[in-house]
Amino acid sequence: MDNIDNLFHPSLEDALMKLDPEDGGKIMEYFKTHALLSREKALLQSSLRDQKKLLVENGKLKKDIEQLRGQLQDKQRRRTAKALFAPVPPPSTSSPAPGTPVNQTPSPAGATAASPSSSSSSSSHDRRDRHSRRRRGDKKARPDSLCLGVEPEVDVSRLDLRVGRILSVRRHPLSETLSVQEVDLGENAPRKVVSKLGGKTDLEELQGGLAVLLCNVKACKLRGVVSQARLMCCSDSDDHMELLAPPAGSTPGDRVTFLNFPGEPDRELQAKQRVWELLQADLQVDNKGVANYKGCGFEVKGKGLCRAPSLTNCTIR
Repeated sequence: MDNIDNLFHPSLEDALMKLDPEDGGKIMEYFKTHALLSREKALLQSSLRDQKKLLVENGKLKKDIEQLRGQLQDKQRRRTAKALFAPVPPPSTSSPAPGTPVNQTPSPAGATAASPSSSSSSSSHDRRDRHSRRRRGDKKARPDSLCLGVEPEVDVSRLDLRVGRILSVRRHPLSETLSVQEVDLGENAPRKVVSKLGGKTDLEELQGGLAVLLCNVKACKLRGVVSQARLMCCSDSDDHMELLAPPAGSTPGDRVTFLNFPGEPDRELQAKQRVWELLQADLQVDNKGVANYKGCGFEVKGKGLCRAPSLTNCTIR
């Protein structure tokens, strides 16, 4: 860094001393101090901009890593299933021993000469025929076997739960009981969520707040508006409902994980597997207000547990 004295021309100090011999030196020192503070402020702003840029790039890299990990796991599952259900090669058959077989009448010389080649051709043809039939049967049975062989367990790790910030809230144009939220989940664009909070919650209080969302549900239309995620709420009755609150310091895109269930979430929950319906009965808020699955808390790593704002001993839906 250049010396602060080099920022000003020497003639400036001479002119100040001529104008005000008593305070000219103090004025010059003030100028130097102000210039130094301005330089430090510019450096600090530059470092903050670089830090924000690195945070955005880090979020994108995390998302790419999660996608690549899911693709790799899918490939490993398919490879394992293919190895498990591949057709077994037919056993090799040894050529018949020379001589006349037992209980077989001797044949003329010409027939005896032709029998080895004809028997070998017919046996090879039978083997090919059996092998082709086995392959056709295996192809028909393989899809069901693949599904049954690598079906993952149904536990909460299959849910892609993330922290999101509610950017805007409005009532559904076609329903008084529904509301539409735009939520930042740390992705390139916010997601639109349709929820049944229209008649039970003060919608203005939700704007700008953090919430927990289920992100790997299949997008669907609710009264003409596409919903791309599900807000996680808790309630002790149909008239009293609250959004789950992430721990302090959470940011949009943070994963909600479970210590005793470390698996990776599905890319998209399949309706026919009814994963959400099977898990919902075990999603509860305990007597301390902590959201949990079978006693294992909803956790944002390094930041804490997700809680209900005021409710206890209630269900999550």
